[in-house]
Amino acid sequence: MKFETARRIEKLPVYLFARLDKMIQEKRARGVDVINLGIGDPDLPTPDYIIDELCREARNPQNHRYSSYFGMPAFRQAVARWYNNRFGVELDGKSEVVMLIGSKEGIGHIAWCYINPGDIALVPDPCYPVYGNGVILAGGEPYWMPLKAENGFLPDLGAIPTDVAKKARMMFLCYPNNPTGAIATGEFFKEAIAFAREYEILICHDMAYCDIAYDGYRPPSFLQFPGAKEVGVEFGSASKPYNMTGWRIGWCAGNPDAVEALGRLKSNLDTGQFQAIQMAAVKALLADQSFTRKMCDIYKERRDICVDGLNAMGWNLEKPKAAFYVWAPVPAGYTSGSFAEMIFDKADVVVTPGAGYGPVEGDGYIRISLTVPTERLREAIERIKNNVGRVTF
Repeated sequence: MKFETARRIEKLPVYLFARLDKMIQEKRARGVDVINLGIGDPDLPTPDYIIDELCREARNPQNHRYSSYFGMPAFRQAVARWYNNRFGVELDGKSEVVMLIGSKEGIGHIAWCYINPGDIALVPDPCYPVYGNGVILAGGEPYWMPLKAENGFLPDLGAIPTDVAKKARMMFLCYPNNPTGAIATGEFFKEAIAFAREYEILICHDMAYCDIAYDGYRPPSFLQFPGAKEVGVEFGSASKPYNMTGWRIGWCAGNPDAVEALGRLKSNLDTGQFQAIQMAAVKALLADQSFTRKMCDIYKERRDICVDGLNAMGWNLEKPKAAFYVWAPVPAGYTSGSFAEMIFDKADVVVTPGAGYGPVEGDGYIRISLTVPTERLREAIERIKNNVGRVTF
């Protein structure tokens, strides 16, 4: 018997990385050595001091019970202290922080708190797919804000039609940016805050990559700019700075009303993350951050290998200052899908087609992730060079 799915599900595409994983598994089953540069999942291990904390806390039987829907007070206070140490931002851990089972969960659910059927949300093109998909699941309509190279991959807020801005309920931003690696200036954040205040729009800023940065650059928090907490929230995660993607622990911080609404939704859909994981995250947030800085040195070496290698083949890429992605335009005569497929077929290397990140602006690019061992990345670039050759644009 086949059951008819809900219309909201029919509108969703097959999740990008699920499709890539199927292709990889099929090729590996034939004995092919595939190098996967497609997904941003750190290959480096979680630090021992965090694992040790998890083991200690896992032995405490009190941590085996249901945990708070909103997060343990110790975790929420640790997030608040981390913000103060890192950005000079003061947060009330009780009312302005909520724990998430990975930031993806909160990003996907926040639209359910503010979007009614037919409402508009401003979504970057390209972007992390969950922004638009969460809006669709909530019954809303994404209005795609183009991110173009000539504008530093920042949305042109002045180009959004007034009638659209008046109908919009939310706006998603992400800097340092996934997938482009772009960074945002303080002036842009101030402009976004003024725009949100004028049109009464909730800003949802994804800051998953704020600690992955190079060449002396220190990404700011959206919340450190005047008025930010009045109009928005910020999503953070332990996944990228501490190599804890599988641990599923993150947070939403900022506007107390939005934090409360998201927590209220969560309390009706899930329970809190395992308390031992929350306590391990506390250790990560409050410990010396030298581990993350050393990790960035490794990513910087990989970034240079990737960009220098591609530029030797005919690209003219600048080295991104943050995140662990290289966003590269596709050569003349290709779409992002056909070029990624050609690399996969000829070089057995997976890169992500940009069309998976945006319906229009993403299609002219591929995304390369730096989260494979350095020598494997070097081999992947060499394979592309040997099997694809010099490119023209």
